[in-house]
Amino acid sequence: MPFSFVSAVALDFLRFAMYNIIENVWRGVRLKTSDFYYDLPKELIAQTPTAVRSASRLLTYHRDTREIEDGVFTDILDKLRPTDVLVRNNTRVIPARIIGVREETGGSMEFLLLRRIEGDDWECLCKPAKRAKQGLVYRVNDELSVEVIGDLPLEGGKRVRLLYDGIFEEVLDRAGQMPLPPYITERLEDRERYQTVYSKTLGSAAAPTAGLHFTDELLDRIRAKGIPIVDVLLHVGLGTFRPVSVENVEEHHMHSEHYEVTQEAADTINRVRKAGGRIVCVGTTTTRTLESVTDDAGVVHPGIGETSIFITPGYRFKAVDALITNFHLPESTLLMLVSALCSREEMLEVYRHAVEQRYRFFSFGDAMFIE
Repeated sequence: MPFSFVSAVALDFLRFAMYNIIENVWRGVRLKTSDFYYDLPKELIAQTPTAVRSASRLLTYHRDTREIEDGVFTDILDKLRPTDVLVRNNTRVIPARIIGVREETGGSMEFLLLRRIEGDDWECLCKPAKRAKQGLVYRVNDELSVEVIGDLPLEGGKRVRLLYDGIFEEVLDRAGQMPLPPYITERLEDRERYQTVYSKTLGSAAAPTAGLHFTDELLDRIRAKGIPIVDVLLHVGLGTFRPVSVENVEEHHMHSEHYEVTQEAADTINRVRKAGGRIVCVGTTTTRTLESVTDDAGVVHPGIGETSIFITPGYRFKAVDALITNFHLPESTLLMLVSALCSREEMLEVYRHAVEQRYRFFSFGDAMFIE
C-alpha cells in the first residue's frame, strides 16, 4: 500500500479522534446554550416559500476538507452517489392551530395540538395557558369544541378533549389553521407549501422542512440514478421545536415524539450500509429517528415507539453519514444536532458564511448539505 495513502488515512483518523476528544471535553465542561448563538439579520428569515420548491439555494459543507460550496438545490442530484440511500420523513402536518371561544364570557383561547393521547384526547399547548382551567369548554365553530381535561407536565401543556360530530380529519381541516412558526408573519396562500410532496401520514404539529425543497420531478431523477428512497415516520411535536430555556445544555430534556420504521425500510438501509454506501438523511427528524433505532454496530432495527433523543456535539453517530437540512434558529436543539456532525466551531463558521452570502433562513429558507 503506498505510503501517501497510509499517511492520508492516518491523518483522517487522527483528525476524527482529536475532534471527538475536544468535543467530549467541551461537552462535559462547557456545553452552554449561549455557545450556539449567532447573529442573524431579521430580513434573512424567509417569510414565504420560493415559487418553485427546488429553486432554493444549497450550501454544501465538505467535512473532510472544510470547504464550503454555494449552489442551488437541484445540485443535490450531483451530490448524491448511486451507492447512497436517501431517507426521508413522510409525516404530514395537521391543521393543528385552533382558536376557541368561551360562550359564557367571550374569552378566546389558542390551542396547538401536539399529539393524540387516546381517543379524542390530545396533548396540546394553550395560550394563554393560565386561563385554560379544567372543565372549561371553548367553541371553535358549529362542528368543533374543545374541553380542557387537565394539566400536563410541560410548560403550557394541557390535556384536552375534542368534541365534534362527523369525520375528525374533515372537521379539523375546516376548523384548524396550519401551525406556522411564530417568526413567519406572512399569510400562507397555499397550505400544501407547508407539506412535503411525499407527506402521507397525518400527525405532525410542524413540517419536516428539509423535505420542502424536493419536487416529484427531482425525486424521479434521483431514483433514475439508481438511488433508493426510503420512508420513515416521525411526527414532529414539541421535542423538535421547543426552545432551550436553560443555560446548561445537559439540563434540557427533549419531549418525546412518535416514530415508525418498517422492516422494509430497515432492510434497505442495512443493505446499502453493508455494501459500503452512505445513509443520507433528509432533515433532523429523519436523523433522530434513525439514530433512535440503530444499534452500536450500525444496524437499523424496525420498530414503533417514542423517542426523546437529544443529539449534541460529542455524540457518536451510528447511522447517518450525510444530512440535507435547513438553517436553524440560534441556540436551538436543531443547531446543536447539526453541529454534532462536525464541530460547533465549524458549523458556526458555515452559518457566518451563509449570513454573509444572504441565504434565506428557517422553515421556508434555503438548504444545506453536510457530507
